[in-house]
Amino acid sequence: MPSESGHRLYVKARHLGYRRNKHTTHPNRSLVKIEGVDDTNAANFYLGKKIAFIQKAPKEVRGTHTRVIWGKVVRPHGNSGAVQARFSVPLPTKSFGASLRVLLYPSSI
Repeated sequence: MPSESGHRLYVKARHLGYRRNKHTTHPNRSLVKIEGVDDTNAANFYLGKKIAFIQKAPKEVRGTHTRVIWGKVVRPHGNSGAVQARFSVPLPTKSFGASLRVLLYPSSI
């Protein structure tokens, strides 16, 4: 029997920005910090998991105001548990610091 809060099939995350170096940004790869992930070994669990950036739009399309940009975790980034993700279209810059959902499927365990 589910609790009052229910069961969540996703983990919250934040969009940190694009992969970059001193001179160039690479918008096709986004850096994502997942809540509760603090090292590379924990980040490896999320490789291949789907990520959703959900936003509200003023115009209704197909009966909903919700838009979703889908992505996938492709590799860890650094030693503090951040990951790199590739999205179907690069996330907009207004999403820096925005909340993302990392879905707990497809599962490899």
